[in-house]
Amino acid sequence: MRLYVYSLCAFLLTLSGSQAQPAIESVRLNQIGFYPDAPKVAVVIGEAAYEPAGSTFQITTPDGKTVLFTGPLSEPRRNEFSGRMTRLADFSAFKTPGTYRVAVGRMARSYPFQINVNVHRDVAVGSLKGFYFQRTAIDLPEKHAGRWHRPAGHPDTRILVHPSAASATRPAGSTLASPLGWYDAGDYNKYIVNSGITMGTLLSLYEDFPDLCRALNTNIPESGNRLPDLLDESLWNLRWMLTMQDPADGGVYHKLTNPRFDGMVMPDKAVKERYVVQKSVTAALDFAAVMAQASRVFRPFGRELPGLADSCRAAAVRAWGWAKQNPNALYDQDAINRQFDPDISTGTYGDRDASDEWIWAAAELYLTTKDDAYYTAVNLFPDTKTPLPSWAQVRTLAYYSLARFSKELTARGKADLPKINGHLVSQADSLLAGTDKQAYGTVMGRSARDFIWGSSAVAANQGIALIQAYRLTKNRRYLTAALGNLDYLLGRNSVGYSFLTGFGDKTPLRPHHRPSVADGIDEPVPGLLSGGTNARAAQQDKCAGYATNIPDEVFIDADCSYASNEIAINWNAPMVYLATAIEALQRSF
Repeated sequence: MRLYVYSLCAFLLTLSGSQAQPAIESVRLNQIGFYPDAPKVAVVIGEAAYEPAGSTFQITTPDGKTVLFTGPLSEPRRNEFSGRMTRLADFSAFKTPGTYRVAVGRMARSYPFQINVNVHRDVAVGSLKGFYFQRTAIDLPEKHAGRWHRPAGHPDTRILVHPSAASATRPAGSTLASPLGWYDAGDYNKYIVNSGITMGTLLSLYEDFPDLCRALNTNIPESGNRLPDLLDESLWNLRWMLTMQDPADGGVYHKLTNPRFDGMVMPDKAVKERYVVQKSVTAALDFAAVMAQASRVFRPFGRELPGLADSCRAAAVRAWGWAKQNPNALYDQDAINRQFDPDISTGTYGDRDASDEWIWAAAELYLTTKDDAYYTAVNLFPDTKTPLPSWAQVRTLAYYSLARFSKELTARGKADLPKINGHLVSQADSLLAGTDKQAYGTVMGRSARDFIWGSSAVAANQGIALIQAYRLTKNRRYLTAALGNLDYLLGRNSVGYSFLTGFGDKTPLRPHHRPSVADGIDEPVPGLLSGGTNARAAQQDKCAGYATNIPDEVFIDADCSYASNEIAINWNAPMVYLATAIEALQRSF
């Protein structure tokens, strides 16, 4: 791991002339490194990709003076978006631990990288630590936050009830306490829907790989207690989510927010009034799913957290009941603003279809309660589709959980196991299709549809889907492809960035993230996953500087680019999962 520091060699090459940096970036690879026994692939671009047939690449010492391995470059591949040619350098056969570079011809060099066991452990820890830096209502002292220490922001002990959220017991203008939780993204608001998929992903990581999760030490205030740091961090947000349920009826407020986004100031300087806004069916169902899953995860820690598992289960059941009574309570911010004041203009997380939330909540409640009534309450398998999870499409999280606990299903659930497993394997197979011809040799980027707002999370969630298939089948093709997507996120991509702040030689330095902009520190808060390449970013944020409309290249490292360079908790969570899962499975290659 190299935090924020370009290698001296790369720096000197940059000073030596205008061609030096392009030469360094002519070889794209995972800037962190590789496992000794796992696949190792770099991608050669630019002039180096036009070396004559039969050309080779070399693995050299960092200074480039000693060649340690020579291999053939692949046949050229054409990038379907840009038309540019690439060639792959596969050095999987080179297994000696150490620090190296890839070299092609006289000029093309990669950033230095490592070959070692546990090579992604720091990435797993760092991306999980990113959540600590998003905490509200607590000082982040230097002991735990390093250079990015800061005072607490947003205690959220006096939150106003917006007129859209008013009820008999909590009229408009009354107040409630809703502390803790994470800032959702580059802004300072807190949203139940986005917390839903975020928490579901982190809790699923613990359920899938508990042993490695117990070993991750992120140097947070709770480190060293009887809970794994992953669960301590998740608990910070879980306790906030519990405050968002109305105790009178079980409904869940959609979000806690300012009427408008704050400026680029530090959290403790953002002191505008905040509101809870309208209860919604999607918030209630996401909440129910998370609470049902949390009840399972935290039950073994009853001594440390007495009553929490039961409270989560009861909260899930009540939220489900409210949703059953209010199935059409979709969040419509424009309608709210036509009817109520003040207007709300922050993130909507609106959704016109709650069918996927019903499926996820039903599955998690069924698994926690073992009550078939939840399993049969909705059609869990309305068609053969298995959409990649996102905040707006959580259906496949249900299939992950049902497969995870296949041995504990009731007879009703076990009857559907072939269907459940079929969904996950067919999804993974569809992701693999065409990868062998893709310019960067990764699942990510086979389609222009991958390059949306938050494409980094697409890559990470694709990796999770592949790992689920590997866990079912033990077919290494899926695991290798998942590793390829981690390589993509850490530098093997068309823009040459490692998208995780602070990890790699070329990482985002100016993410759309208020603390990173306002804290006066040159380097951004570490461990935050940039949203990444977004084909429509220039139309979505109007930030100046986009130099192309090629789908896999539309990215700028500028804090105004919230459409390509913002951070968000629902993007960090799958990054944590993917890096941790690959670490846990490294001996399976």
